[in-house]
Amino acid sequence: MLLTRSDVILWTGAKEVQVSSIFVGIAGGSCSGKTTLVKSVEEQLNLSVARLAFDSYYCDQGHLSLRERALVNYDHPDSLDVDLFIEDIRMLRRGFDISSPVYDFATHTRSDKITEISPSEVILIDGILLLAFAEICDLLDLKLFVSAPEDIRLERRILRDVAERGRTAQQAHTQFLETVQPMHAQFVEPSKENADLILDGVGDINKMAETVESQIDSFSLGSD
Repeated sequence: MLLTRSDVILWTGAKEVQVSSIFVGIAGGSCSGKTTLVKSVEEQLNLSVARLAFDSYYCDQGHLSLRERALVNYDHPDSLDVDLFIEDIRMLRRGFDISSPVYDFATHTRSDKITEISPSEVILIDGILLLAFAEICDLLDLKLFVSAPEDIRLERRILRDVAERGRTAQQAHTQFLETVQPMHAQFVEPSKENADLILDGVGDINKMAETVESQIDSFSLGSD
């Protein structure tokens, strides 16, 4: 498959620098291994890398009480600020810095912090529902889907939510059964049809990262 690339202009003071920017989207079910893959790819690439997480773009829930926020279905596409996310990707493609929001998963709302992200040779973008939106897919040069069995994802999800997001094991288990897996079946799993490549989320992470690196290298060579 012939891949294309996006060229962006980086400005350093008054100096104009041409940079070949490859936008790589990594989607997949909750706890399928997306973030782990992103970290591994970033470590292996001999290129400048910027990371952008769709999870940071959940809608601000500051107007709701904590109890009301906990009842929101965060696994439905409507829970995400898609317009802002698309705007930020477009800004990066045009060569501009962006200020990505930071989401606080313990309080279920957007925090006051931001993350400054600058255009780089490779932009790694990950998110559960990343490939469920046609307009987002159109902005990605390489689209990947990380697949893992439901039982593995549930086990990983419980461990992560207890350790990092202030949940109890029971809360994590209940959320997975009531919203995570139903929304996975309805929106996430079908979106893998939009992927250029499907990766095994329970395979060797280093080999998986090497596969992605090879795709990116071929992408760069094919653009010259």
